[in-house]
Amino acid sequence: MSYLIRRTEIAPALDAAWESEEWAAAETLQVALFRPESSDHHPRVKCRLLYDETGLFGMFRVEDRYVLSAAEKFQDPVCQDSCVEFFAEPLRDGGYFNFEMNCGGTLLVSHILDARRTKTGFAEWRPLTMTEAAPIRVVSTLPRINLPERTEPVVWRVGFFIPFEVFGPSGWKGVPASGTIWRANFYKCADASSHPHWASWQPVPVLNFHLPEYFGEIVFA
Repeated sequence: MSYLIRRTEIAPALDAAWESEEWAAAETLQVALFRPESSDHHPRVKCRLLYDETGLFGMFRVEDRYVLSAAEKFQDPVCQDSCVEFFAEPLRDGGYFNFEMNCGGTLLVSHILDARRTKTGFAEWRPLTMTEAAPIRVVSTLPRINLPERTEPVVWRVGFFIPFEVFGPSGWKGVPASGTIWRANFYKCADASSHPHWASWQPVPVLNFHLPEYFGEIVFA
């Protein structure tokens, strides 16, 4: 399965409505493959990507319930919260990046070269520094902290912008030409909620999102 990233001449606002004209050209993908370890709460999750000469624009839309977020600092463990994630591998031998954003807009991001699990994380990886991640922008429609857990139904969105320069540590340079293929996956989780769940765009055979061999293709138009 592949996803087509359309080029845009005008940078879309990260806080625009899902139905806004500036995002209308983007293809929509579904994050709808839930692991059997999940509770009976299966939020509806959609994502869109666009790009220009500067970087990638993205937006997640989540029809959710039992929403919470406690992580408020860069590199806090946002996967414990109501969280959406975009993992991208520009070059096969350059590792991948995990962009994890909770419903309040807090970001965690690393460059992972060897995803085999260890007691301290992975066999070969490096969290991005605050300086390296500074050009990344994340905008959420919810407050930074959502405690206690929101039990009522709620629709929330997270918009993000990732400059292509952020992918430099993988060996990537410049703007993708039309037809360029990266590998990626998209996820939704809420590990510490009252109704935990784990969903992906491309299927994963075990409860582990860090399986780049199961990434799908994202194609630059």
